[in-house]
Amino acid sequence: MQKVGITETVLRDAQQSLIATRMPYSDFEGILKTMNEAGYYSVECWGGATFDTCLRYLNEDPWERLRKIRAAMPDTKLQMLLRGQNLLGYKPYPDDVVEKFVEHSLKNGIDIIRIFDALNDPRNLEVAVKATKKFGGIASGTICFTISPVHTLEKYIELGNQLRDMGCDSICIKDMAGIMGPQEAYDLVHALKQNVKLPVIIHTHSTTGLAPLTLLKSVEAGADVIDTAISSMSGGSSQYATESMAYALRQLGYGLDVDDKKLKEIADYFAPIQKKGIDSGLLDPYVLGTKAGALVYQIPGGMISNLITQLKQQNAADRLDEVLLEVPRVKADLGHPPLVTPTSQICGVQAVMNVLTGERYKMVSNEVRGYLRGEYGRAPGEVNPEVIKKVLKDEKPSTERYADRLAPAFESTKRELGAKAKCDEDVLSYLVFPQLAEKYFEKRDQPAEDPAAIAAAAAVVSYAAASASAAPASAAAPAVGVKVGYSVRRLG
Repeated sequence: MQKVGITETVLRDAQQSLIATRMPYSDFEGILKTMNEAGYYSVECWGGATFDTCLRYLNEDPWERLRKIRAAMPDTKLQMLLRGQNLLGYKPYPDDVVEKFVEHSLKNGIDIIRIFDALNDPRNLEVAVKATKKFGGIASGTICFTISPVHTLEKYIELGNQLRDMGCDSICIKDMAGIMGPQEAYDLVHALKQNVKLPVIIHTHSTTGLAPLTLLKSVEAGADVIDTAISSMSGGSSQYATESMAYALRQLGYGLDVDDKKLKEIADYFAPIQKKGIDSGLLDPYVLGTKAGALVYQIPGGMISNLITQLKQQNAADRLDEVLLEVPRVKADLGHPPLVTPTSQICGVQAVMNVLTGERYKMVSNEVRGYLRGEYGRAPGEVNPEVIKKVLKDEKPSTERYADRLAPAFESTKRELGAKAKCDEDVLSYLVFPQLAEKYFEKRDQPAEDPAAIAAAAAVVSYAAASASAAPASAAAPAVGVKVGYSVRRLG
């Protein structure tokens, strides 16, 4: 009997795709024990946009969040998504920072690191892969799937062989926009199993409605693990439902280790969290529907909810369709990069600029300028020379690996931060998101009020109010509680 493993995405990609990664630890703390007992191959719980939003919006230390998850789930492999040389940020980092970040991710509880590069440039993957193996982790090398004239089966097999030769333990096909059809999935999985001879993992989204067909044909071709999301946080721009896929595969004779009763408990737990997202407006019903148009614009699930909100903030929500049509044009101009962080942001933001200014490339983001210079890596196809000329003028794009230009930064940054950084993890947070980390350190380091002193002061006020007999006295009590406001982070 062929066994199929399930990677549950609710703690990372599902919530990133539906509610822009705004789920605080307190929202899911109560279900971690059950998830640990559910029989998952792995639980994706960290990386991607979780690090950013912990610091930016949730006032959480992402490292402490990981340690808490690890403590609550001792028997399940924990998985993270890493953007290769870009780590969890939006630009390339020096090699020493990449190695140190991987080391501490593993030390703090991660077992599997899924490593991708938005351009499928193997030069941007090698340092992270080797560091994962060096420090005892499981390296899952990733092929970012897209459809273009330059992305062929032969090219994907070539990349798979390069990942194997680097030392990867498995190959993940990352279909971030849900555009991989069932035949494409079957052909690619079969080719990788035959030629690369490593376990194959399938990651897709329900955006276009193809997900269950794609997952099934992938399993038929020999896929070892599939990514799904618990039903109450599934569908639309998220992943396909865990329970439904498990039911279908078992009916077809495949073996799965997931416990259906535990899955029901997990689904029931997350149902009110989904409702809270809808009631607050954070979960726009738009992202829950099937969008066959994504087969054209190829925008990934994690980007759509943020793109909608960004346009709303610009009072341009009615121009979403124009932006979606402009995205593939920008993608073609930039040499057909797969649309995944950071290239999804690069193309998406530029598409918004092109539409709202009324002239293509009249305004250009710093990221597009850096992309055209070669800072993000080697474009899969030819970049439009007219765009290069318009943006870079007479400057020539570089063909070298950009990280080779970057001086080591970890030790110097550690000295610079001094007492602000209480541990190496603080230094890494600062290196990836300096402004966000510094603000978090300031809040964290503010002295907490002594509960006993607060109680004593309250007693004094109460006694004074009760015993005053002359002129009426009043004391304005401070408001207690937290107002939570949601704002939009970067796309993706």
